[in-house]
Amino acid sequence: MTTPARIPLELLVPAGGMDQLRAAVRFGADAVYLAADRFGMRARAANFSLDALPEAVRVAHEAGVRVHVACNVLMTSDDLDALPAYLRAVQDAGADALIIGDLGAAVLAREHAPAVELHVSTQASVANAAAARVWRDLGATRVVCAREMSLAEIARLRQDAPPDLEIEAFAHGAMCMAVSGRCLISSYLTGRSGNRGHCTQPCRWSYTLEEEKRPGEHFPVEEDGRGTFIMNAKDLNMLAHLRELADAGVDSIKIEGRNKKAFYVATVVGAYRRVLDGEPPEAVADELLAVSHRPYGTGFYFAEAEQAPAYDGYEQQTMHVADVVACEACEGGGAAPRYRVTVRCRNRFSERDELEVLAPRVPVRPLEVRDLTWLPEPDEDDPAPAPQPVATANRSCALYVVTAPEPVPPGAFLRARVFRRSARHG
Repeated sequence: MTTPARIPLELLVPAGGMDQLRAAVRFGADAVYLAADRFGMRARAANFSLDALPEAVRVAHEAGVRVHVACNVLMTSDDLDALPAYLRAVQDAGADALIIGDLGAAVLAREHAPAVELHVSTQASVANAAAARVWRDLGATRVVCAREMSLAEIARLRQDAPPDLEIEAFAHGAMCMAVSGRCLISSYLTGRSGNRGHCTQPCRWSYTLEEEKRPGEHFPVEEDGRGTFIMNAKDLNMLAHLRELADAGVDSIKIEGRNKKAFYVATVVGAYRRVLDGEPPEAVADELLAVSHRPYGTGFYFAEAEQAPAYDGYEQQTMHVADVVACEACEGGGAAPRYRVTVRCRNRFSERDELEVLAPRVPVRPLEVRDLTWLPEPDEDDPAPAPQPVATANRSCALYVVTAPEPVPPGAFLRARVFRRSARHG
């Protein structure tokens, strides 16, 4: 039987905080992108302080993972005044690349962080080889394609652009209804600028129509009596088309999601890693249904992108219940050894529940909860509390122990097969 060939694409993964970065590294990222506490387009993510950035780079580099730092907000004059010191700090931290969309910021990056690669953000809307050549002349080593480009247009860009200029494209995650994310609706309605990293996502809200001469009477724009989510874009999912992206000349695929938790990062990155390493997409596709998502589509790659006008909702097939902290063989295991697995509770689970183990680079496997035991925290009254057998794990972030017939690697996640659907409105 012939083993499918690996797909030669860099897997670039969001790291909204240190937990997400560690998950990205464990589950197969080739590179991560993150932001420090200024100039990134995801202000609500945990992000990293400049003081914490060297440690983040160290963790990634020890695993052979590159670090790209987002510096791609709409720049004001005050931003440019503060930027040189920031850029020098990014270079001193050892980051591999800066993601920049502003021409002035790019010039400053070449001056103050010359050892750091310059990658051109999707905010710059690079959609043709002429624009790519200009950025290359300014020192860029990579352009991130405008989100509105089709696969055929990317192939044309690759053909006409300088051969040493890398091409990066989004492959998975939330899509913006505005051109390359440059939207004014959030600023207009809430005073919070999406172009400054503070988007309130008003394109996901429900809207009705009010006729000028009938004030107070609201009419749905479509059939739904709650309103219409006419601007609500489907999430991007290109898992089944990674070979086509590579054939078009893409060098790096990007997963969107710096506001996502570590469990989401691990699930999505693990799925893409397995397909890039040769597994058939159909064997892995259900993993992308396990985590919170809107209806999936393929963006603009093959046709016009589709909206999801029914509701602004998420659904998922599983619930994250615990993080695996440690695993060791039980003493006196005999012919049928068992393992003592220490986990940190994230959501409620109980003795005899059927859970699933999400671990790096391997298919998900079942785990029945056995011998569930709570590990109380020491305090002044009881500096060495005894473990307590319990029927249910229901203390968030507390440590528990279960036993398993096979080792469960630290850094894995436990999840329950529970379908959930949520909607922001209605």
